Amino acid sequence: MSTARSALYFTERGSGPPLLLVHGLMVTGEMFEPVMAHFAARHRVIVPDLRGHGRSRELPPPYAPARLAADLSQLLDQLAIDSTAVLGYSQGGAIAQQLALDFPDRCDRLVLACTFAYNMATGREKIEGHLLPLVLQAIGMRRLSKLIVGRAASQLGRERADWLAAIIADQDPELMISAWKETMAFDSRRRLAEITCPTLVVAAANDQAVPIHHAKMLHDGIPGSRMIVIENADHALIWTHSAEFERVTDAFLGT
Repeated sequence: MSTARSALYFTERGSGPPLLLVHGLMVTGEMFEPVMAHFAARHRVIVPDLRGHGRSRELPPPYAPARLAADLSQLLDQLAIDSTAVLGYSQGGAIAQQLALDFPDRCDRLVLACTFAYNMATGREKIEGHLLPLVLQAIGMRRLSKLIVGRAASQLGRERADWLAAIIADQDPELMISAWKETMAFDSRRRLAEITCPTLVVAAANDQAVPIHHAKMLHDGIPGSRMIVIENADHALIWTHSAEFERVTDAFLGT
C-alpha cells in the first residue's frame, strides 16, 4: 500500500511492530523489495524514498543527513508511530544514525548494514569521494549505473542486476551529486557513544564500497553493539545473501 500523507513518498506493508527501512544513495526504497515480503510477515514495514530520491525528488535541498533524519521523524509523526526499529543500508545507515542521535526516543532498535560513521576515512576513499561527482557529470546516470552494478553482476544475476541498474539510472544526476557531497561530509565518529538503543552492525566480508573497517569503527564506537560479518558477500549482500540477511536481522529484532 502506498500513501501520500507525508511530504515523503513512502510505501507501507504488513502489520505488527514497526520497522523503518532507510535506503542508500542513488537508489530508492524499492531496493528493499527482495526482503519486503519476509519482513512484512512480522512487521509494519515503512519504506520511504528519501528527499531528492525517486518519488521524493521534488522535495528541495538540503540533502544533509540532519534534514533527511528530520523528514523521517516527521513521517513517523504522521503515522502516529512513537518509536520504531530502524534499518539503514549503506548511506541509509548514516541517516539512521542521525535519526538515533537527533531523535533518540524514535529508535528502539537499530540495524546498520554495510554502512559507515565517516566514509572518507582513508586516502583512497577521499580520492574516490571527490572523483565520483566528476565521473557522474561526465558520463551520466545510465552509464554510471552500469559501472556500479557491474561490480556485483556475476553474483546478482542478469535479471536482478538489470533491475538495480534501472533504479539507479532513473535518479536525477544533479540531485545525486548534491546528495553525494552531503554524504562525504557526514561524520558521526565523535557522537557514536551517544547511540544508546540496541544496535546491530552487519558487514560484508568482501565489501569494497564500504570496507569492513567501517563496521569495526561503528561497533567499537557504539556501546554494547553487536557485529556480524557475512562471509563471501560484498556491498550487494542484501540481494545476493537475502536469506542470511533476513535471518540475522530477525534474530536481533526478536522476531
